[in-house]
Amino acid sequence: MGDLVLEIGAVAHGGHCVARHEGRVVFVRHALPGEVVRARLTEAGDDARLWRADAVEVLEASPDRVPSAWPEAGAGGVGGGELAHVALPAQRRWKHDVLSEAFLRFADRDFPGEVHAAPGDDERGGLGYRTRVTAVAGPDGRASMHVHRSRELRPLSALPIAAPALEELLLGTRYPAGAHVMGVAPGGEAPRLVVDGTPWRGGRPDKRDNAPRRVRETVTTSRGALTYQVDVEGFWQVHREAPTVLVEAVLDRLGDAETVLDLYAGAGLFTVALASAGRHVTSVEADARASRDARRNVHGLPDARIVHGDTRAYLEAGPDTPDAIVLDPPRSGAGGKTVDALAAVGAARLVYVACDPVALARDTALLGHHGYVLEEAQAFDLFPMTHHVETVATFTR
Repeated sequence: MGDLVLEIGAVAHGGHCVARHEGRVVFVRHALPGEVVRARLTEAGDDARLWRADAVEVLEASPDRVPSAWPEAGAGGVGGGELAHVALPAQRRWKHDVLSEAFLRFADRDFPGEVHAAPGDDERGGLGYRTRVTAVAGPDGRASMHVHRSRELRPLSALPIAAPALEELLLGTRYPAGAHVMGVAPGGEAPRLVVDGTPWRGGRPDKRDNAPRRVRETVTTSRGALTYQVDVEGFWQVHREAPTVLVEAVLDRLGDAETVLDLYAGAGLFTVALASAGRHVTSVEADARASRDARRNVHGLPDARIVHGDTRAYLEAGPDTPDAIVLDPPRSGAGGKTVDALAAVGAARLVYVACDPVALARDTALLGHHGYVLEEAQAFDLFPMTHHVETVATFTR
């Protein structure tokens, strides 16, 4: 594979920009719209529908280009920092452009909102926000990550998007070669490591029978502080401010709804907030570990009910119609059959938390077929230096 000189076009979903070479589409990472770059092909073939490339030299730079905040995630490097060369305001414009293109293409309408920074991110340069990170131990025992779209492991000398104490612990520890490592920095507690499913303490496996497997999280909101216990390997929003941002966004959009169905509820982030606010809420979650966490987290909250089960199956069983539904589906979105079942339940208001622009746009179109109108939507930049963005949308009928 060789190098090409390319004029870079618009951004596209996935963290790359679109260029063309002799009529063929080339997805280029580490570039910016309007630039001219020398790009090294990483995936190409005469019969390939599109090619992929990394910008390895900038011949004409965009004014939005800055020195990379994480050079190891640059061209030919590890995944997870594909926008580290983009100024923070331009990262948010990038994500807004992706949302706009997705909504025009899949929902035949404009995206109605903006992309908002999380509190403190501008002051920190969009760094030090991740409270959960994963790595693989290389042959020398150092924390490593895979080169983008490759099996090759690259040892890390820095992980600037991680909480500083977590970065120090993760990179300062040596592990058995090939081990899968998870680092967690719960709010208000020292960071923890779990290596191949075993908690570590002091740089070695914690052999105690009572080795802690849970972490405590506190979410401070305008309505008061909420506390959670979460399995150390369980799902929790990775940005330090994400739980507060999303809880506030969801509660603000529910109006005076008294009965709420919380779908894909995880460990109960929204369930606890809703029940603490005096709403009658039913949590539905398919993952057994997350559902157990949710049950513990609503202890003492009589207005909460926990259901461990599949979301679509629960909806198809015909639950009573709630005043509102909150749903936070996986990256693939809810999808047609689940949207059909959701619409049949008949709630007048839906608050949809989405981590993928295309999935949200597709589901917006599907919901529209059932009479649900997108009332408003706002996006939140909870993954700086990456192409990911979180969106909260309100639908009514």
